[in-house]
Amino acid sequence: MLTGRHVIEPGDLTVSEIDEICALAEQIIVDPVSFQDVCRGKILATLFFEPSTRTRLSFEAAMLHLGGTVEGFADASYTSTTKGETLADTIRVVSSYVDIIAMRSPQEGAALLASQYSPVPVINAGDGGHYHPTQTLTDMLTIRALQGGFSGHTIGFCGDLKFGRTVHSLAKAMSRYPNNKFVFISPRELQVPEYITKDILEPAGVAYTEAERLEDVIGSLDILYMTRVQKERFFNEQDYVRLKDSYILDKAKMNLARKDMIVLHPLPRVNEIAPEVDSDHRAAYFKQVRYGMFARMALIAKLTGCL
Repeated sequence: MLTGRHVIEPGDLTVSEIDEICALAEQIIVDPVSFQDVCRGKILATLFFEPSTRTRLSFEAAMLHLGGTVEGFADASYTSTTKGETLADTIRVVSSYVDIIAMRSPQEGAALLASQYSPVPVINAGDGGHYHPTQTLTDMLTIRALQGGFSGHTIGFCGDLKFGRTVHSLAKAMSRYPNNKFVFISPRELQVPEYITKDILEPAGVAYTEAERLEDVIGSLDILYMTRVQKERFFNEQDYVRLKDSYILDKAKMNLARKDMIVLHPLPRVNEIAPEVDSDHRAAYFKQVRYGMFARMALIAKLTGCL
């Protein structure tokens, strides 16, 4: 049973629960009218202590499409935290008014702390560099819908793999399914952390390789997950200049890829995917945004006991 549960990290959901949420999301996609009133009378609080566009609007749209209502804030400067109110007290107050909370904070561990003071479900909408579980659900629903399931894929992660929480979460989640292989494409300065490779993938027997150039490996991929390489992550500008173009996905690189590969991106993008790629049938990142709303609809419905 998912009713009443907190979702702070992807590991809070079992494989069968992820399958259950994705199956419900697919039902909503097919027949949204049948679900438009299932959460009538329920209230979602969106507590966003740092800026967000897609995640906050996606949560709000999800609840509204389920027939519920939304209250909250998108700017912490308008809250009592500016007066010194603790997060614990804020959560105690807000949970008195609503049925479920979606919270984003720049502070790692903030969502876990909030869950310890909330009698209603707390969904972590991103806590610093830690977790973003509904982005993981979004990614997985997109993969399931476009690639037919969660198993037997070669998945390339490209860009900032050291600090990218979406990369870490998706790699951990997909490593739980059989016959997946990972290709980590990054400069040496931004390689995937050893806690992913040594502590999670290797003990589970998951195959992975590392590469510096996207062109060298793109032809082997079923899924390419792009992230931004940030100039400020480099120790010297020469290394950045030498490598930066290797992590810009353009038409030339797409010509090297399989015809059935899909391209994902958690967004926002800056220049790591050229606009010319948007018209390619394999570009799935804007579809991914829409799947995110359906994934959140399914999760909210399950946690609130509406379905």
